[in-house]
Amino acid sequence: MKGTMLLFLFAVSITICKAQKLFTRADSLRGALRPERTWWDVQRYDIDIIPDLDRQYISSICTIDFRAVSDGDTMQIDLQEPMQINKIWLNSIPLDFTHDGNVWWVYTKHLSNKNSENYLKIEYAGSPKIAKLPPWDGGIIYQKDSKGKPFVSIACQGLGASVWYTCKDHQSDEPDHGSVMHITVPDSLMAISNGRLIQTLRNPNATTTYTWEVKNPINNYNIIPYIGDYVHIHDTLRGEKGILDLDYYVLREHEVDAKNQFIQVKSMIHCFEYWFGPYPFYEDGYKLIEAPHLGMEHQSAIAYGNGFKNGYKGIDRSRSGWGLKWDFIIIHESGHEWFGNNITSRDVADMWIHESFTNYSETLYSEWLFGKEAGNEYLQGERHNIKNKAPIIGIYNVNEEGSGDMYDKGGNMIHTIRQILHDDTLFRNMLRDMNKRFYHSTTTSDAIEKYITSYTHHDFSKLFDQYLRHISIPKLNVEFKGKRLFLNFSNCIPGFNMPVRIPVSSTKYRYVTIGEKATSVKCTLTSEELSKNWDKNYYIEY
Repeated sequence: MKGTMLLFLFAVSITICKAQKLFTRADSLRGALRPERTWWDVQRYDIDIIPDLDRQYISSICTIDFRAVSDGDTMQIDLQEPMQINKIWLNSIPLDFTHDGNVWWVYTKHLSNKNSENYLKIEYAGSPKIAKLPPWDGGIIYQKDSKGKPFVSIACQGLGASVWYTCKDHQSDEPDHGSVMHITVPDSLMAISNGRLIQTLRNPNATTTYTWEVKNPINNYNIIPYIGDYVHIHDTLRGEKGILDLDYYVLREHEVDAKNQFIQVKSMIHCFEYWFGPYPFYEDGYKLIEAPHLGMEHQSAIAYGNGFKNGYKGIDRSRSGWGLKWDFIIIHESGHEWFGNNITSRDVADMWIHESFTNYSETLYSEWLFGKEAGNEYLQGERHNIKNKAPIIGIYNVNEEGSGDMYDKGGNMIHTIRQILHDDTLFRNMLRDMNKRFYHSTTTSDAIEKYITSYTHHDFSKLFDQYLRHISIPKLNVEFKGKRLFLNFSNCIPGFNMPVRIPVSSTKYRYVTIGEKATSVKCTLTSEELSKNWDKNYYIEY
């Protein structure tokens, strides 16, 4: 009996291990805010990188300006293997350091006191991990253009910026005063990065150093170099805060294609400024840069690799037809300038703040171009992508994102909130005020949830719990008794309720708050008529 029980417990433990990821100390070092991270606040990154494209090797110096918010004698600096730190100085004084996997412990000798302003200068080098399937797995990307010239960039969301430069690799600490990037490349190539080009220096060894500066706070994973035989296309747009510079850098062979495809940018920015408020980075401008991968939301320097065609690599993710009317990468990655880059989640477990709202920007853009019904059809069409196998919110403090449902399911959740409010002016004002309230800051799911409830004066706490933290989708049960409908939700968390637009005749609807207990409403429709007239804009099962 004991042996049988032991075998049973062993089988259960194996099942649990397969179903749940086992987190390590390295995961905690990567994802948690330990004391070695919290006593200092990053003010600015200054990265000087010299890539050896033939050897696939980089030599670099990263200077981190920081403010000591309390006393501390040990700093956690992140740099992933096989990259190696060679020397570190604090305010010109050499420091000792030790290596612990992807973490480097730096001993500051009490040279930095509370409220002091300091800089850490780090000399490092190596061959960063090469991405196998960018942008999903992350790392540096080495390709060639059609003429055999180098075409190089990095994608590191999820994997982390520490794959190629030394930093505090946690989303909670953006450099308050932006970043500077110096990139030295052969004269036959151009180097692009975030922000604005402030210097081009021709060197005597047939190389050129390009210096780019970002004025605004920026996510670590958004600071990216691009290297290639680029041509520059410049345009401007008159937006809510004045003239916005639009700059496009594409491979020389794609100049004509880019001029035709990137026409979409202006209508997109006008749409998003209407719904979300002013573009958040006028000081740094807006750029699309051709990249050797599909695309990423690199702040003010968006990576573009969608082949200059509409849809997602020429495919309509929604299967509605509307997704082929515009370029998915231009629209989606630009939407992240508001949600992800302007408003940033402190922990990657709350990445729905980035992806759900940005997914919904696709619906708003479809609606902007073709009307509300087109937007509705696009959103409803995306539901076939939803898996409902894991919660949208991930696990905190271990660098673990939630389910990929944060995209399409999250967008449908936001659309459901819009239906419940039944007031597009209120909904729009909420989105605009959100980008103003959380402007250039990091935040949490809890703060965003409470903000939406407070701003709209509608308690969405149960809705957020249902869609973000559970996998089941509420099922609306309907029972006919004469001329009355009896409605209730099942397959939902305790206490869940939601106002739903219910058809009650051939021309009329009523908004009825439905919970787990049956609610009665008068209805003159037959069962078949009712089925045809359900409002499909709520993400529920009928």
